[in-house]
Amino acid sequence: MNYSPQKTQSRPAAQRGTASAGQHLQPIEDLRDYAIAYARQKPEAAAMWCFGVGFLLGWKLKPW
Repeated sequence: MNYSPQKTQSRPAAQRGTASAGQHLQPIEDLRDYAIAYARQKPEAAAMWCFGVGFLLGWKLKPW
């Protein structure tokens, strides 16, 4: 594997993991942003995940 040094946290350590009075947590938006970034970086893997999830849901939710 090829690991490149990347900055993983853009916020200072004092702000990570805590929400101040004016800052709200947004897990749905964060998850959506993460999924979009992942799909842009690895489109083949994202397509296979969508296919797999769709296949399992279709198989389990079929009406007969």
